[in-house]
Amino acid sequence: MQRDLQLRASAREIYDACYPGDEWSPLAFDEAERFGTVHYRQAVGAALRARGAFACRNTQRELFDRA
Repeated sequence: MQRDLQLRASAREIYDACYPGDEWSPLAFDEAERFGTVHYRQAVGAALRARGAFACRNTQRELFDRA
């Protein structure tokens, strides 16, 4: 993940949005990344799915049609 800075940044944003405080996740993103916590893995998975959705033209069109 260290080599894909865009994916890492996306995962960090998702992590911070989904786990905003200590009651949701006891670790900050960097620590969660280091230990490979379930919260970190979920954020990375969401970032990968988002990347795929943004890369697909049909999905982009569907997202804009719904708005």
